[in-house]
Amino acid sequence: MKVSHLITHKSTTRLVRGLLTCAALATFITANSQKPKTENVVLITFDGLRWQELFGGADSSLVGNKNYVKDPVGLRQQFWAPTADERRRKLMPFFWSTIAREGQLYGNRWLNSPVNCSNKMWFSYPGYNEILTGAADDARIKSNNKFNNPNITVLEYAEQQPAFKGKVAAFGSWDVFPFIINEERSKIPVNAGFENSEGKLTEREAFLNELQQQIPSPWGGVRLDAFTHHYAKEYVKKNKPRLLFISYGETDDFSHDGKYDAYLRSALQTDQFIADLWKFFQAMPEYKGKTTFIITTDHGRGTEPVDNWRNHGIDVPGAGEIWLAILGPDTPPLGEMKNTAPLFQNQVAGTVAAWLKLDYAKSRADAGAAVESAMGK
Repeated sequence: MKVSHLITHKSTTRLVRGLLTCAALATFITANSQKPKTENVVLITFDGLRWQELFGGADSSLVGNKNYVKDPVGLRQQFWAPTADERRRKLMPFFWSTIAREGQLYGNRWLNSPVNCSNKMWFSYPGYNEILTGAADDARIKSNNKFNNPNITVLEYAEQQPAFKGKVAAFGSWDVFPFIINEERSKIPVNAGFENSEGKLTEREAFLNELQQQIPSPWGGVRLDAFTHHYAKEYVKKNKPRLLFISYGETDDFSHDGKYDAYLRSALQTDQFIADLWKFFQAMPEYKGKTTFIITTDHGRGTEPVDNWRNHGIDVPGAGEIWLAILGPDTPPLGEMKNTAPLFQNQVAGTVAAWLKLDYAKSRADAGAAVESAMGK
């Protein structure tokens, strides 16, 4: 084939693909032009997962590094592949099968789609404060110490509204969440750290309570994510919340421990937890076709030098680079976004509020705006 013909062929292919995307989007918008379907929101955080792994899969500089991997051959067999697309599908199959097909993914800086923290701390409490309140508070939120958040979160604001009273809940692996959400003031039920389920227990909750005491966590303040996941599911079965926050924590702690193999395997398992949640919600009439998932992370991690993958914070370049995924009945299925204006962590709370038709600006006028492209605008 002549070069000129090849160029024409490639240009035509891109044009056809573009037209197909526009056609699919037009069909979606037409089908969803009436009242939005979203009535419930599940906000999920994936502590400290780098955008580099989400969009590129296993890191070539780490997957075979014996400083951070016990069995490099086995890890490469599980997660390595010649292309980034193959690697990321191995690592995050739900993200790259379902969300990439039916939702939107932001944060691939290789495709000029940046998402950033607006806080300058780049570690957990400031990140979760920004996610949940819609604004950074570097003057007051500058440590991971256990102190009650002076700011009102979008969870607390929702709980104050009659339509959401008793319909907001939070589950986290990290034991600081009762303070970040200010459970004492907000009265939102927060099950985090090594807390057991309380009240009238289901048989499964009683078993989880027993098991949690019998299986040691590698960390003093973070339980294994399986407990967070299953406690949350049992709560949903019983109480049917309309706004649910779930935070998985293992990826960050395995990173700090320098265990890249465990970091990758935990990322895969968390992807599968989210897949399970999506299937779980779609199987219930209260939620099917009425629920939007918003998934993000509290901070990024370093890249160069290679050892910086373990770390984050103000002194670690790249640790303020994050990502965002949205999946739901009203979100246009545009998949992996490219060439987008920068998004910020402070837009998450506003997006949650917008889906639930809450005037959150009444509580937090400086909160970031909702992500309009995820809402078909």
